[in-house]
Amino acid sequence: MSVERADELDVPRGSAAFVAVDLGATSGRVILGVVENPAPGTDLPDGGGAPRVHLVETARFTNGPVALPVSAPAGEPGPGDTGTALHWDVLHLWRGVLDGVRAAGLLARRHGLEVRGVGVDSWAVDYGLLDATGALLGNPRHYRDPRTTGVPDAVYARVDAATHYAVNGLQTLPFNTEFQLVAGADDATWAAAAELLLVPDLMTYWLTGRRVAEVTNASTTGLLDTRSRTWSDDLVARLGAEYPALGALRDRLPALVEPGTVVGHLLPAVQEATGLGAVPVVAVASHDTASAVVAVPASTPGATVAYVSCGTWSLVGLELDEPVLSEASRAANFTNELGLDGSVRYLRNVMGLWVLNECVREWTEAGDDVDLGALLAAAGDEPGGGCLVDVDGDEFLAPGSMPDRVRAAARRTGQEVPQTRPALVRAVLDSLAAAYARALTQACELSGARVDTLYLVGGGSQNELLCRLTAEATGLPVVAGPVEAAALGNVLVQARAGGAVSGGLPDLRRVVVASSTLRRVEPRAAGTLVG
Repeated sequence: MSVERADELDVPRGSAAFVAVDLGATSGRVILGVVENPAPGTDLPDGGGAPRVHLVETARFTNGPVALPVSAPAGEPGPGDTGTALHWDVLHLWRGVLDGVRAAGLLARRHGLEVRGVGVDSWAVDYGLLDATGALLGNPRHYRDPRTTGVPDAVYARVDAATHYAVNGLQTLPFNTEFQLVAGADDATWAAAAELLLVPDLMTYWLTGRRVAEVTNASTTGLLDTRSRTWSDDLVARLGAEYPALGALRDRLPALVEPGTVVGHLLPAVQEATGLGAVPVVAVASHDTASAVVAVPASTPGATVAYVSCGTWSLVGLELDEPVLSEASRAANFTNELGLDGSVRYLRNVMGLWVLNECVREWTEAGDDVDLGALLAAAGDEPGGGCLVDVDGDEFLAPGSMPDRVRAAARRTGQEVPQTRPALVRAVLDSLAAAYARALTQACELSGARVDTLYLVGGGSQNELLCRLTAEATGLPVVAGPVEAAALGNVLVQARAGGAVSGGLPDLRRVVVASSTLRRVEPRAAGTLVG
């Protein structure tokens, strides 16, 4: 699925429309999703007469880390302290959200559409703190902020990793919310905080005045019991016992809701700012990956769904009915995050297109006019296979100097060092495809699942070279698309809550297939991954 132009939107007047706010790590956008129900007897691409969704972007705005000066107490530099702290500019995002929702409302009125809902998805783990009046206590920290360096090891020395994993089932990443809270436990903002809201929940609060935590994003915090889909009172209490400043943490966690819950309606002030009426605001699968997985175009009944949600990050894994909490799974650093309708996203975070994007950004800022399409074409002509680096290495996490880091990693491991830009891009994409193959093979082995198709959704599905290299590395056919998977999944959850579509995940995915233009990339030697 691609986004349509506003002047090309051709749907029946009175069709149901939903506003998807999709906030990514490098940009935010607002998209109007329109559900077009087929006329009786219409034979749509899925062969079953499913509704189709049309997406029109109404706003796009920048996002990214903002560095601010910070100083540790004299003689007590914190782990990884660099003299700066990375934050998110959430007020800038909020302005973009309001502008986009207002533009979506204008577009809907112009086409005679009925706006039935608004929903917000975003990246995971980061949070804002509110005081007792509900006011935000400063801009949230960015997950790439260095303050969490070394924190996981310190926490596991007090509450061991196996105990954590048996409850939360999470991959150990230094920026998991739990570790951010420990790193900031002595901050003045935490002492003044009355409640914690993850980013999409913060936006939903500003839209409705109601404070809740949606479970798919809450499952990335490290504080949730992945089996019961509730906050883990035991784990939170143990954390508070070890870090007394976190003793009141449980009281600062809001009530949990499942995706599809109507949280409330637009506040009067928001109605005035956007020109909309008292439109319902729906808690969608608010972790953007959870929304993207809703929009995986799987069409084989009963088959395990294998996916790569590819953007700044790549999330590689399987959709399961139950979490995998074995010691082998913990040792392999796999995560169990929650999905729609009781599902579990069993996956591993892979660095994703961040490394490539940072290379392009650095070349552009140096004054070069980078034609990404031409660069990818040239990379495709490279022989490939001469350099594979660990794209998940810690050295690739922070922004800056990415080409030099790739070359240094190649040099350190005794591999051919890419000298040209096409060779370097090929090395990055070869390495990314290899990481996908490793993660998917391990996921199948650890879960006992068997898969014969890999679905690659999100912005990375437009990268034909990456899709081809992924098919070769995994030995599986790759179905590429939809590009706008997170926004489409966001709209579908709203549409089901608003009665515009019905059924379970398989039914929603029939709508995805009917709505999307998909590409299938076959490997030279096809196979099946068997757990």
